[in-house]
Amino acid sequence: MSETGHEAVFFREGDVFVPTELGRGPWSPDALHGGAPAALLAGYAEEQVGDPDMLLSRLTMELVRPVPMAPLAIQASMGKGRSVRRVEMTLTSGDTVVARAVALFLRAEPLGIEPRLGGHPLPGPDRCHEPFVIPGMEQVTSFHYTAMDIRVAHGQTVGPGPAAGWFRMQYPLVAGESVSAAMRAVAASDFGNGLSWILPFDEYTFVNTDLTVYLHRHPRTEWVALDSRTVIEPNGIGLVRSEIYDEQGRIGTAQQNLLVRARQA
Repeated sequence: MSETGHEAVFFREGDVFVPTELGRGPWSPDALHGGAPAALLAGYAEEQVGDPDMLLSRLTMELVRPVPMAPLAIQASMGKGRSVRRVEMTLTSGDTVVARAVALFLRAEPLGIEPRLGGHPLPGPDRCHEPFVIPGMEQVTSFHYTAMDIRVAHGQTVGPGPAAGWFRMQYPLVAGESVSAAMRAVAASDFGNGLSWILPFDEYTFVNTDLTVYLHRHPRTEWVALDSRTVIEPNGIGLVRSEIYDEQGRIGTAQQNLLVRARQA
């Protein structure tokens, strides 16, 4: 048991996943951080496929409503393709649909060519020591401040603008279960809008309505990096794009649509 009183982001009780405070998000004490259900759905899809040669190459999650700090269930259906397989999932709280997702799996097959790792443009996590801190965001037990070890690699999170950071999960996502490489990448990918914020947290909300992650390979190391940029229009609609790296090079891309609103006085 950790000092937070919890040992994982979720506990599994039969077919139900019960969240702990380690999954809490920044916008409401009653809602999860998007990275927690995204990683949960990624892992569930891998479990349904059950084939290590089928790699998660895309996950698209649509957040129908804030995912509550309440027991969650997943319903899934899977295609039967040999080389390309889709898993469609619905995440529910009671009778309420809170998220939908499609996971696309592609079969890996060696081509006999050299890997194109190419390194990454960031200082490694061992050289980064500035923590992830956003002014106005309460530092309580949560997915972003507790479940994740986050180290800023360039830019800053105490001020607005593009930024990059390294992410490492410090707790299991589901108690007693391992966290796959794809789950680590997906969990980090939802942080782009917080990492590269451009409007002050205490004056605006900038909540992502969805998350799409493309992976051309899975991370080979424990640390996953995002290099993120946010654009917000005067009409209250924004977009975040993040390049995803591990310690050996680029592994994919993530995008988030943002719904931006001024906070009520």
